[in-house]
Amino acid sequence: MSKIIASAAIRGAHNIVDKAEKKWKEAMEKWSANEPVGFPNTAYYLPIIYGISGMKVEKLGDMEAVLKKCKALLPPLVKEEHHLPYLGPTLDAGMLTFWAEEILEAIRYLENPDFYVRGEDVTDNNIWLGAADDVIMRKRGVEFVDGTAPGFAAILGAAPVDEIAKNIAEELQKKNLYVFMAGSHNGGKFAEQLVKAGVQIGWGTRLVSFGPDTSAAVFAMGFATRAAMSFGGIEAGDYRKILIYNKDRVFAFAMTMGDVTDEWYANGAGAINWGFPIIADTPIPQILPTGVCTYEHVVSNVPHDEIVNKAIEVRGLKVTVSEIPIPVAFGPAFEGERVRGDDIYLEAGGGRTNMVEWVTTKPMDEVEDGKIEVIGPDIGDIEAGSRLPFAIAVEVAGRQMQDDYEPILERQIHHLINYAQGVMHIGQRDIAWLRVGKQAVEKGFTLEHIGTILHAKLHQDFGRIFDKIQVKLYTEEDKVKEIVEKAKETYAARDARIEGMTDETTDTYYSCTLCQSFAPSHVCVITPEKTGLCGSYNWMDCKAAYEINPTGPNQPVEKGQILDEKFGQWKGVNEFIAKASRGKLDHYNMYSIVNDPWTTCGCCECVAAVLPMCNGVMTVNREHTDMTPCGMKFSTLAGTVGGGLSTPGFIGHGKYNICQRKFISGDGGLLRIVWMPKTLKEEIKDRFNERAKELGVPDLLDKVADETVGETEEAILPFLQEKGHPALTMDPILG
Repeated sequence: MSKIIASAAIRGAHNIVDKAEKKWKEAMEKWSANEPVGFPNTAYYLPIIYGISGMKVEKLGDMEAVLKKCKALLPPLVKEEHHLPYLGPTLDAGMLTFWAEEILEAIRYLENPDFYVRGEDVTDNNIWLGAADDVIMRKRGVEFVDGTAPGFAAILGAAPVDEIAKNIAEELQKKNLYVFMAGSHNGGKFAEQLVKAGVQIGWGTRLVSFGPDTSAAVFAMGFATRAAMSFGGIEAGDYRKILIYNKDRVFAFAMTMGDVTDEWYANGAGAINWGFPIIADTPIPQILPTGVCTYEHVVSNVPHDEIVNKAIEVRGLKVTVSEIPIPVAFGPAFEGERVRGDDIYLEAGGGRTNMVEWVTTKPMDEVEDGKIEVIGPDIGDIEAGSRLPFAIAVEVAGRQMQDDYEPILERQIHHLINYAQGVMHIGQRDIAWLRVGKQAVEKGFTLEHIGTILHAKLHQDFGRIFDKIQVKLYTEEDKVKEIVEKAKETYAARDARIEGMTDETTDTYYSCTLCQSFAPSHVCVITPEKTGLCGSYNWMDCKAAYEINPTGPNQPVEKGQILDEKFGQWKGVNEFIAKASRGKLDHYNMYSIVNDPWTTCGCCECVAAVLPMCNGVMTVNREHTDMTPCGMKFSTLAGTVGGGLSTPGFIGHGKYNICQRKFISGDGGLLRIVWMPKTLKEEIKDRFNERAKELGVPDLLDKVADETVGETEEAILPFLQEKGHPALTMDPILG
């Protein structure tokens, strides 16, 4: 605890209590002890005194007991030597500051009933609104309960110039926050600066000018205290519950602008009791350890162009965006929409160009919430029918953010982009595929709007796990390739997390139904030894996704009684499949390509097919666009077996799945692989060789044919025979 802050706050509290006592004595001489006092049209008396202590101040004489308690509880002034400052006395001083300020403001109402405007609107002659009455409290307070207003900023002082005040106020408005203003600095007042800058203030615009003096800050704290009693159902005097309610439910913070006086320090100490941190634009001492507040208590010397984001970060406030400012319709109704042929304005990925999607976690100070950059040509720079390389790099930061959450956010890119009318998205990771239709472009849709969508919807759906998000969209080939390489390193690290887990020792698997917009009956059941077909989700990813969103597409599946150990079938899994496929399927096998295999969607990384002549299985990845030994290219294969079908002899699967121990283990496993594209062999060779060594065939990959050997079964069979591929001596795969 800073000795400077403790000293100043306690000095300030003594000054304010002394001032209140003096003002009360003057009022007692002018009026009697029975003179009614209070804030107009409110049933909460003086709300902070009432809420925290349970004492009702209805008459001037009632203030005496409050002042005596203030004098008794005020901590002694900090000594210059031999003092060990700590938070307790400073917080006490802050609380008593508010009690004294309520007395000062109540006496002001008594002395000058017209000092403050009544109601929600300022006038040409008076911009000071004073305490909110019960009508305003009911109308505005409920917004803090239903999330319409996530919190408020209590600003004390004034910005250096009017334009800075306007920029800060507008940025806070964009976050849907209320702005409560009080006090002055060097004669300037924040509310007056807004008026000069042409900004409309009042309750209607959420820019509430409480009063010109420091003591008017007490109206903000009184509002918060009343919210706890009114909407939290907390009894007056139950101070602990009131303070906890505000810390957990009313996401407010104080923002000091200008030189911090002793009285300001005292008010700041008071705000910390409610869990409201202090953000200052001047270099005052900081209190960075957590404790009473959710995170830091005092953060200082923050530049004006960063102060709003820093305040939101320190308070732990989750910003939501109610409307997405894009020029096309947006919603789940458009998720299954296709963009085809002559309708295509822009195409990226899908084997035509490089495309990648990557969510990565960054330090707080490296992310500017809402920043969207397009690096390279945008839609306005190209002609209809063009193709571009495309990388979507989403950078997130947050105190609750974990690396494990990255793939969950990453997988949302698929359906969120699909929600935009006239935009089609398939795939994920580095096999994504995007098409933007001509009608969307005619309405003004650009690549930047993809960033707008991701910022708004990820905040809306997953804002509790991160604080800030920025989106970088690359369309320059070199930059896209650079992102692809970085992303692949991340993908590999994610996939490696489940090594060592087995299906046998795990009782709960997880579902993924994200792709049902394109494949209505498709149900992906993900186990420790079977990643999702898309390659984006493994068992741990699904577990994390369920913890984040218990009602989302990744649900726990209790595997239940085993029905077929060899082919991988369980009673609980079958029951889930029947329900999730809406009765289209009643079972499938997890370990077989031949006997009732799992369903396939349009987002699979690879498609495997039985090659009867070779007594084995080939697999082809999406990036390979040439012919394969089964007589079909990848696009034809995906179109034939996709859509949620269970097609004996064919399965869609992830690249990582190839080397997992349960991959088609019911049909012979990895030893059945007889052909795959050369690029895929190179990509997975390390894991493939490790698995092959476990199976006793360390040179298996050398025995696997690729397109350089041939693209038909007849062409590759002699190679397999020459190499002595083990599949040729295994039991018939279709037997």
